[in-house]
Amino acid sequence: MFNLQASRVGSFKNDMLSGLTVALALVPEAVAFAFVAGVEPLVGLYAAFMVGLITAAIGGRPGMISGATGALAVVMVSLVAEHGVQYLFATVVLMGILQVLAGIFKLGKFIRMVPHPVMLGFVNGLAIVIFLAQLGQFGVRGEEGWLAGTFMEGSVIDIAWMKGESLYMMLGLVVVTMAIIHFLPKLTKAIPSSLAAIVIVSVAVFTLDLDTHTVGDVAKIAGTLPAFHIPGVPFTLETLRIILPYSLILAAIGLIESLLTLRMIDELTETHGSSNRECVGQGTANIVTGFFGGMGGCAMIGQSMINVNSGGRGRLSGITAALCLLAFILFASSLIESIPVAALIGVMFIVVLGTFEWTSFRIIRRVPKGDAFVLVLVSAVTVFTDLAIAVIVGVIVSALIFAWKHAKHIRVERKEDDKDSTVYTVHGPLFFGATSNFLEQFSPKDDNKDVIIDFADSRVCDHSGLEAIDTLAERYMSSGRQLHFRHLSPDCRQLLKKARGLVEVNVIEDPKYFVATNN
Repeated sequence: MFNLQASRVGSFKNDMLSGLTVALALVPEAVAFAFVAGVEPLVGLYAAFMVGLITAAIGGRPGMISGATGALAVVMVSLVAEHGVQYLFATVVLMGILQVLAGIFKLGKFIRMVPHPVMLGFVNGLAIVIFLAQLGQFGVRGEEGWLAGTFMEGSVIDIAWMKGESLYMMLGLVVVTMAIIHFLPKLTKAIPSSLAAIVIVSVAVFTLDLDTHTVGDVAKIAGTLPAFHIPGVPFTLETLRIILPYSLILAAIGLIESLLTLRMIDELTETHGSSNRECVGQGTANIVTGFFGGMGGCAMIGQSMINVNSGGRGRLSGITAALCLLAFILFASSLIESIPVAALIGVMFIVVLGTFEWTSFRIIRRVPKGDAFVLVLVSAVTVFTDLAIAVIVGVIVSALIFAWKHAKHIRVERKEDDKDSTVYTVHGPLFFGATSNFLEQFSPKDDNKDVIIDFADSRVCDHSGLEAIDTLAERYMSSGRQLHFRHLSPDCRQLLKKARGLVEVNVIEDPKYFVATNN
């Protein structure tokens, strides 16, 4: 019911209107993430403008929206609290340099190593995070105008919840917004349904004089053009010691979240982005942002989904979103501050419904147990810790499950030939996870004096495999047997130590492959 049906065809009108829709939804998000990081709202808004504009213009994925995000904000908060905002700007510049280097050295290609269950877990976890993030808007208004509920990505802390008429009003407007977004496309697709819903609900609130939270209750967004300035920090090794660890973490989180979002948009639109170009685009954007007083950013999956669902496909959609956001800051702050928060919550709830992979409930009993475990694990880690940590944990666990499964695939067949030699034929890959099982299948004391081990149906994958072969050679030599190895690659022969002289060379039949080893 809530599947996002993304057309691959873009248009000037769709890009412009979807960009405007995204800009409206960016305002409360950027302000909220600024509060999480412990900086002024304009620092988050400037980051959303500059990162969004630059990545849309030169990044590797047209139609993807970037800006200030909570995944980065939760890392920044301790730096700002301990050293101040100027150190944050310096950190963002260094973060951008590291991301540009990652693109230049083509490290973006490693995103292909993320398995599909990790992608599903990432998407489901992120949908839950977006949903939980909206709950902070259901807190009562505090003394300073900000909602009494403290917002962090994926959790709501110490919420003083709305009650009675205020709660019912907020929920009613959210439901109306979601209904408009869902049913309007059945009547007309002239304008994005999300934009229409925001406009209709805003007009209704103003006309009927309904008492509900507005963007202005979150923060005042009026400001000027961002100005260039060099971060006010000492240019010393001590400063580098402070900002480098934060820069490395932020660069990794930003690239992981951006490249996974890129893959998701690729699948949704059935087109292909450039991961390395996106690394360079994200890095360039953060370098510029750090010199113009922004908190840095990366791809925003929620805003990207709004853009794609509203028809945005080209670079113009992201550029329009950034320029509209700047226009709001400079000229239309009072108008934007009058938009009901409920309308924006309704838009984000539709994004949640469209982002979550509901089919995972159906397939979780059909896929291998290891894949199902990874899916649930990544979703949980995404919700309770951080997106980057969740993906790294998912990749590591998937690799261990893969190694465990393939460790059981190696088998050895034993027979005797007409020359009274014991012949072992090895099947399956020989790597670190399979060496114990491999060695257990040989018994030198029970074999004939002449022993042949044939690797025609196997492959030695790593240094552990080489060590297993050397260990086997030592066992057979100690027992007085004559051992021969057949069908090992030239690279494998060269890297062997004790068993090198026992390998029979057949230039025609021997395979040609390389072994993963430090040598």
